[in-house]
Amino acid sequence: MNRYFALPLFAMFAMALHGQSNPLSADAKRAFNGIKNNILKSAERMSEEDYSFKPAPTVRSFGQLVGHVADYHYIFCGPAIGESKNPDIENTKKSKADLIAALKESMAYCDAIFDALTDAKAAEVVTVENRQRTRLAALYTAITHDNEHYGNMVTYMRIKGLVPPSSGGQ
Repeated sequence: MNRYFALPLFAMFAMALHGQSNPLSADAKRAFNGIKNNILKSAERMSEEDYSFKPAPTVRSFGQLVGHVADYHYIFCGPAIGESKNPDIENTKKSKADLIAALKESMAYCDAIFDALTDAKAAEVVTVENRQRTRLAALYTAITHDNEHYGNMVTYMRIKGLVPPSSGGQ
């Protein structure tokens, strides 16, 4: 009787483990999804005229910041699949519509790379900006970079009287 009870338990345990067969890459994908959604919502929330806004003359405009984030999706995600791209969105796109479209394309580019990542692939070494890193480290660099620049976006939005997406209704 015990073996009949143990078999379904073992099957349920095996299915649960199978769902978690790539916990490191799944965590990275979750982290990217969180920050990319905040960045995209920020880009959509800021008005067209405020895309040229700079809180100080020595910093990027909000639009340049959006373009910079999009560029670095290619720069940090690409090496995880052996590609080297820099479309220079920051300096070539100016309108809100063009920048949001480029941002979405860059996010989709990274999404495909995150979706294909397994924990085994995550441990493989690739070259990122002339340094040897694991694929996972390369992708976490993209996440870290996005978080840093989301902080900039939050400041720009607060100056303009907008509530950042991560603050919700607060």
